Amino acid sequence: MLNAKCYPSTETAAIAATPNSPRLRLIPCVLLALFAAQSLWFIATQSLTYDEPAHILAGSDAWRLGKFERWNDHPPLGRLWLALPIARTPLDAQVEFTDRDFLVTRLSPGPEWLARHTRPMNTLVGLALGVALWFATRRIFSEGAANVALALFAFTPSLIAHFSVATTDGIGALFIFLVAVQLVHWRHRPTASQTILMGLVLGGLLLSKFYAPPLVLLALVLMLLLGPGDTRLLANKLNWKPALSAFVIALFMLWAGYFFHVSHLDVGDGHVRASFPNRPPRDWPSNTRLHLSTFVPAGEFVEGLRLVARNNHSGRPAWFLGKLYPHGGILAYYPVAVALKWPTILLLFVVAGVCLRIWRNSRSPSDVLLMMLFPLVFFAFALNAKFNIGERHILPLYPFALLLAGGIWERARATKLGRVLVIFLLCLNAADALRYAPDYLAYFNIFIRPHNSWRLLTDSNLDWGQGLISLRDYQRQHPDQPIQLAYFGSVDPALYGIQAAPLPPHQASEGTLVVSPTLLSGQNLSDPDGYHWLWDYAPGRMINHNMFVYDLR
Repeated sequence: MLNAKCYPSTETAAIAATPNSPRLRLIPCVLLALFAAQSLWFIATQSLTYDEPAHILAGSDAWRLGKFERWNDHPPLGRLWLALPIARTPLDAQVEFTDRDFLVTRLSPGPEWLARHTRPMNTLVGLALGVALWFATRRIFSEGAANVALALFAFTPSLIAHFSVATTDGIGALFIFLVAVQLVHWRHRPTASQTILMGLVLGGLLLSKFYAPPLVLLALVLMLLLGPGDTRLLANKLNWKPALSAFVIALFMLWAGYFFHVSHLDVGDGHVRASFPNRPPRDWPSNTRLHLSTFVPAGEFVEGLRLVARNNHSGRPAWFLGKLYPHGGILAYYPVAVALKWPTILLLFVVAGVCLRIWRNSRSPSDVLLMMLFPLVFFAFALNAKFNIGERHILPLYPFALLLAGGIWERARATKLGRVLVIFLLCLNAADALRYAPDYLAYFNIFIRPHNSWRLLTDSNLDWGQGLISLRDYQRQHPDQPIQLAYFGSVDPALYGIQAAPLPPHQASEGTLVVSPTLLSGQNLSDPDGYHWLWDYAPGRMINHNMFVYDLR
């Protein structure tokens, strides 16, 4: 049962436990264990997704060679953490690049070994977020509210999936939430130790994702302006010293994350030349008349930030509600993705919390509103991004939504019916998530039939290359059935022991065809119409919620 405070004797008898009861204290431990169990189930049954080889190989390069070169579109913290168990393991990989993608044709140790040794590190990041969510919700609302938030967390499919793959979306979500939580702590106790902690989490955020700078700036501005505790919102004078101290610590953390590398930038004579430690220099033409020669600490961070900005400016093809957008930039993409991919019960709790202004039931309403500035600013930037390729890009919204959803308990606990209703809805949410287990990555809410989900969203929303282990099992069960395969992923299916002839675009074929939904949409193809001829056929079955099997014999 869920509870938070001591109530009159009739309610206490109904709940049959007090906040200090060992039974209540076991609730968060059980919920975190359930989250971990589902994550490990995912790890054992889902093949490497599209981005994972890049993160693993880049992390290995950083540990073994001390260089940050390949796929430098992410800061190194997440990759270093994921690759820590294999830091001394030589990887033998062969990667073939095309205009739009890459294919790993040789990988030793094998993909399943790498998944077992890297993905659990992200599970630990997810558990850390769960712990932070529980303590933050308990501090702001109550222990019962914290248990509700964690119960939703433990059965949120996108959180299970993206904390079970070797990617960096999860660590970004963790550090945004930690920054918001630590800002509240610092506001109530603006001591030197809290300022140091603020600098550390800001540095962690900078090292996690390249979307960090606006959020770091927001946190520093709030540090400048906020008054202590709940006595007043704004300080009498600007808090320059703690804000600058936190900023300096964050920059030092950023430099340390790049192993204290110092790069050299030379501008002039119609070119720009950048030299980085442990890798060849880069040259590109420039029309600037500026002449500059300078050293840049953590120059790889600047390089990566520039790369991400350029890629976002160019955009990327997106598939949205049955239509292809060649350069992304769809304003409604993420709101619709939330409506389709977030569990219905979670959305119900969040909407109810906002309508009831649930923060008024918190210990400090201003703390809740301050924390909510971070997801609002983050979402505003996400809406204007041209990379509309997956709901995972707004993963940091989840912990803030879960905190608000947990606050519903503050209204429901007043009556037995309210408590029973909340617990019943939490059980329904768990059952809803388990419909897709263990392929939580392909989850769509209860209003979307799995066979039709690809017509709404593809790529990492549904089909990110995670189905090769299930396809291998299918092939073993049908040994006399030759397969033609059109697969969206970065790992050669042969590395998983799959024997299948490739199914090229525009080649109508007979026999047993297995096709990834992302290729059906054509989102990532140079010719998007390549597999549209299959739209006229109904698949016989779906493997792992993300691969269609057509019997055209």
